[in-house]
Amino acid sequence: MSEETRSETYAELAAVGPYGVRPGHALITMVEPHPGQEYAYNRWYEDDHYYAGAMAMPWMYAGRRWVATRDLQELRRPEKSAVAQPVTAGCYLSTYWITAGRYDDHMKWTVGINKRLNRDGRVHQGRTHVFTAFQDHAATVYRDGAAGPRDFHALDHPYAGLVLQVLDTDGPEARSDVLDRLRTRDLPRRLAGSPAAMVTVFRPTPLPGDRMTYVKQVEGVDTRLTLLWFLETDPRTTWADHFADLDTLATPHARTELLAPFIPTIPGTDRYVDELR
Repeated sequence: MSEETRSETYAELAAVGPYGVRPGHALITMVEPHPGQEYAYNRWYEDDHYYAGAMAMPWMYAGRRWVATRDLQELRRPEKSAVAQPVTAGCYLSTYWITAGRYDDHMKWTVGINKRLNRDGRVHQGRTHVFTAFQDHAATVYRDGAAGPRDFHALDHPYAGLVLQVLDTDGPEARSDVLDRLRTRDLPRRLAGSPAAMVTVFRPTPLPGDRMTYVKQVEGVDTRLTLLWFLETDPRTTWADHFADLDTLATPHARTELLAPFIPTIPGTDRYVDELR
C-alpha cells in the first residue's frame, strides 16, 4: 500500500512550508445545474465531489455550500450582469478556504485529482460554471472588532446567510484605491448596526492552463474584487433595509456586476432543490 500511495512523502511534506490557519486563498464557485438535473447534481456534489474534489485535498481546510432559491435569485442585481447571464443563473455557491502560502501546492493537487475524477466518471456533466475562481485574500473587516468569530471560522460558524458581491474597477491602480477605501471607510460604515458580522474581500487569480475545459478562464484578474458578506439572519428578512443598495458601494470608482444573496444548504438532504425554479 505504501508503494502505491507514497506514504513516506507525506511525512516529508508535513515538515516544510506554511501551515497556519489564515485563509490566504479561497475557491469561490457558483454553478447552475442544467434543467432536470437539480436533484442528481445536488446528490453528486454533496455525496462525492464536496469531499473528493475539495475537502480531501491538501491545504483546503474549510468549506461550505450555499443555495439561492427562486425568491433569493429574484433579489439579485444588476439585471444586466457581466458575471451571470441571466443574473438569476448560478443557484448553488460553494466557498472554500485554502491555507496562506499553499496556493501553488493546492493547485497541483486539484488539477491532478480532477483529471483523475474525470477519467473515472466521477464528474457530473449536467451543470454550468457561472462564476468559478480561485482568489487571493485581500482583507477582512469585522463589525464587532475583536469580538466574535474570525474569518478562518466563517465557513464553520452557523451563519444564516451570505451575500456574494463582485465589483469591477477601472484598472489595477483603481482597484488598489477601491480596496483601501473599502477596508478603511466603506465596509466599516456598512457593517455598523447591520446583520452582517464580517466581510471578506478577495482578488481573483487566473486558472491554470491545464484546468478542466468545462471551467472558463477567470475574467477581471487585474480589476475585480469579490466580497463575501456573512450574515447572522436570513437575507430575505433584512434585504431591503441593509443590502438592496449595496450596488452603490464604492461608486463611482467601482461598479457592482453581481449582488447575490444565499442561504446555507443542509448537508445530506435535498432541502431547497424543489425551490430553485
